[in-house]
Amino acid sequence: MSQQETDGRTGVDDEGFVVDTEDCEEREAAYRARGTSRPITVVGNPVLHKECKDVTAFDDELARLIDDMFASQKTAEGVGLAANQIGVDLKVFVYDCPDDDGVRHTGVVCNPVLEELAPETRVLDDSNEGCLSVPTAYASLARPDYAVVRGQDAEGNPIRVKGTGYFARCLQHETDHLYGYLYIDRLSKRERKDALRQMEEGTPRYETVPNA
Repeated sequence: MSQQETDGRTGVDDEGFVVDTEDCEEREAAYRARGTSRPITVVGNPVLHKECKDVTAFDDELARLIDDMFASQKTAEGVGLAANQIGVDLKVFVYDCPDDDGVRHTGVVCNPVLEELAPETRVLDDSNEGCLSVPTAYASLARPDYAVVRGQDAEGNPIRVKGTGYFARCLQHETDHLYGYLYIDRLSKRERKDALRQMEEGTPRYETVPNA
């Protein structure tokens, strides 16, 4: 997801949610220092428009991918990045994202699944949303202002991540990516057309992969 104009398993809190707010700067910097930034795939690239494969090997290759994803996210000045956004067909995303209270969250989720919210708890937020794979374009999109994602960490341990506000939007946005959906797929035809026009008229500030 784009911004609006230490190693080892992270602990869990008393409710069983991953603690992703501690040592964020140090952990993100360590990932990034090991990684190599890769260009970003953009709308139209086939890898973005299909469900990705499950992560089944929690090995050194996955660790290197995660390092590269953090490096790529930083280069593109994003707050979240899914593996297919750098051309890799695997269900993993990384994030380094603030919530609406300014609290920073940093982490990794493999094989994410969004948990269903009870209807009475759903409060929609129609803030602007952008995407590194739809560069320079933004549109208002209603999403729940609270989200819970369950999945696995980089070692294969089960985790749950919760977010509010902007971070909740990030969790939903990145999970969507891994099931073949871009945020513009949730817009009306007119709004989607406008977002693609913005993209066509803009110039990305980071390297992208040209579509064939």
